[in-house]
This record gives sequence, C-alpha cells and structure tokens, in this order.
Amino acid sequence: MPAGSDLKGNTMKTQFLTLTHIRLAIISVALMTSLALASTAWTAQADEGEHGHAHNEIATNDQSDSVVDEPSPSYKPGSKRSDLLNKGISKELNTELNEQPNEQHSEALFLTAQQQQLAGIEVVNLSSSTFNLDDVATATLIVDRDRTMTLAPQLDVRVLKRYVVPGQLVNQGQVLLTLGGAAVAQAQADYINAAAEWDRIKRMSQNTVSESQRLEAQVQAELTRANLEALKMTRVQINALVSQPESIGSYQLLAPINGRVQQDIAMLGQVSAGGTPLMQLTDESHLWVQAQLSAHQAEGISRGDKALVKVDGLSIEGTIIGRSHELDLVTRTEQVLVSIDNSKYRLHAGQFAELYLPSALSGGVILPDAALTRGADGHWQVFIQDADGFEAIEVEVVESQRGMNMVTGITANSRVVVSGAFLLGSELAKAGFDIHNH
Repeated sequence: MPAGSDLKGNTMKTQFLTLTHIRLAIISVALMTSLALASTAWTAQADEGEHGHAHNEIATNDQSDSVVDEPSPSYKPGSKRSDLLNKGISKELNTELNEQPNEQHSEALFLTAQQQQLAGIEVVNLSSSTFNLDDVATATLIVDRDRTMTLAPQLDVRVLKRYVVPGQLVNQGQVLLTLGGAAVAQAQADYINAAAEWDRIKRMSQNTVSESQRLEAQVQAELTRANLEALKMTRVQINALVSQPESIGSYQLLAPINGRVQQDIAMLGQVSAGGTPLMQLTDESHLWVQAQLSAHQAEGISRGDKALVKVDGLSIEGTIIGRSHELDLVTRTEQVLVSIDNSKYRLHAGQFAELYLPSALSGGVILPDAALTRGADGHWQVFIQDADGFEAIEVEVVESQRGMNMVTGITANSRVVVSGAFLLGSELAKAGFDIHNH
C-alpha cells in the first residue's frame, strides 16, 4: 500500500478517538449536573413539605376558630349541633391554655361573651340571703299589674278594623283597632261645639261675659274632653277634631305602652258596651309570682326580702314586694307577691313555680343540679366568674330535693354559673388546674 494511504488512515483514526473522548467528557459533565440539580430539588421539596405541613396546621386552627366565632342561630344546648360547637370551643380553649405554659399561677378559664353564648353558660348574681329547701311553697306566675293596661272604652263602641293579633308585640303609639259608632260620634261632636264655645268666650273681655258664663263654658269643654279621653283617645287626636270636624264618627285606638297583646276579644262589627275590655297589653319584661303561704311560712317575711323562684329548671332570684297580712277564711293561707326580672322573655303568666323563702337559720345558697360538677378529687364544686374568668371553688352540698341543692361555702354576692358548668369542668380537668392551690 502506498505511504500516503497509511498516513491518511492514521490521521482519521486519531480524529475519531479525539471525538470519542470529547463525547464521553460531555456525557460525564451532563450526568454530574443532573445529579446536582436533582439533589437541590429534593432538598427544596423536603423544606416545602415541612412548611406546608405547618401551614395546614395553621389553616386547621383558623377553621376551628371560624366555627367558634360564627355561631349558628339553630344552636340548642344538648343537641348534636351543640356537641360539635362545644368541641370547637374546647379546641380553642386548649389553644389558649397551651399558649401560656409558664403562667402556673392563673387558674381561671377565660371565655368571650360569644363563646359563653355558644356553650350555653348562664351566670347569676347571688344575694346575701340564705334559703332552705324545706321553706318552699307552690306559686303561679301572673302579670305585673304595674306594667299591664286593659283597654276598655267607657262608651259604646263598634270595632271597624283590626291591626294586630293576639300575642303580638306592639310599641307605644302603634294602631290596634279602629273604633266608631253613634256614641263615639256624639261625644266627638259635643267636644267640638264645647271647645269652639270656650275659645269664643276666652277672647271676650271680662265686662262682656259674666264669670259664671265663663266658668260654665270652660267646664263644658273639659267635660267633653274627658269623655273622649275615656274612649282612650289621645290628646293629639282630640285636638285634631277641632280643625277636622268631618272626621267625627271613628278614631284609631293606639297602644298606650310597649307590650304584648293579650286577652284580645275584639271582633269586627262587634258593638261593645261601655266598660267592656277589648284587649289587654302586658309588658312581660317583669312578672309577679303569687304564692299562698301558711302563717308559719309567712312569719318574719318583710317587703324587700329576697326569694328564689324555680320554673321548669330555671332559677331566678326575685324580691318580695308585698304580703296581704290577712289569712284566707277557707285555705287559712296568706298571699305573698314576688317581682322577678323576665327581660329575656323566657317565662309567661300562668306558669307554675316553686318559691323558696329566705331562711336565717340553717340556710344556704340554693342552686340547680346544672350548677354543680365534681372536681378531680371527687368533691362538689361550682364556678365563680370574676375579672379573670371562670374559677372553680369547692362547696358542700347540704341537701338536695327536686333538682335543687342547698349549698354552703360560697361568698355572698358572687357570680355563679348555673348552666354550662359541665363544659367548664371538662376544660378545667384537661388544663390540669387544682382548686386546692389557692
């Protein structure tokens, strides 16, 4: 073979080997770069997973907070829905307690007003009076007569139109009925004439009209005005008659107070004789409790004393406002009246009640079963609300009857939880507080 051919073949072989080495070097660099990128991505993914887990925990806590902060209007204590809400409240309470691990001296559980409403927690103020379970009498709730108005026009009236229904809450000045009739028209006409005559005589000089004529005109005007007021017409309505005589024959009966419509017997077209009640308005924010006591029970009771009223498991402290000081000839009992606050409108006239009377001897605080829970040591405890929150104190149950308990060991004028104590007791146990560390 010629020498030129050998030289050409060696050159080609050398070029091939060089290209091969370059390719191997490129592949090696690419593999190393890929491994480095993969390692960096794995590390970033691991870090993101940890942050994502923490974010999910925060989101979960936010969701639980939203459950507590947005109560449903359908919440009812003791229902399945309330159990779920109580779990949400418990979770939030645990979070708050865990955020303060170093505050070992604080043994009060704090709940916002909204959380208390969700949990069905109710707090009452105790008085300095003591009671005895044996000093109890049956009673009946009646309307507060100082806050009740009977609408009974003193002249014959006919019901022309109705605007309310029985049981409806009305505001002062709201239209209840439109009344009319011949007697109404005559009374209104008499007032218009008498008012006009009195207005004419007032403008005349004393020398023109005698004093007796002046007095007679004034008395007639006031008399006819009084007749319209007996129809339950307002002063504004009466004064408007003089300028609008064409409106005689009817008027609108307005609510004299804020209250609830009761004993509504008015019917369209009905003609009621003067003095017949058409309806009754009652302000139920306060009620009276009427009880019949024996002479022994009534002994020592004075106006202004405190009494405890129990109605269907609800306990309310009231004030004795009067006693008859006279025994019924048949029952040989004395009537006692107690005024109670009903601003939440949970009670109604006609309900039966139990009245616990104040007792200076061997008495105590009367609390319902729902106010008592067992502590970690098995002793009875109640929850007191103060500026720091809810705190458990140990008490002694002296006697229990009919769902009520005579308890000692509570300071007078304390704010005691009478409903929802079980939830507070559960949170206290989970928090590990000990009521003996005071």
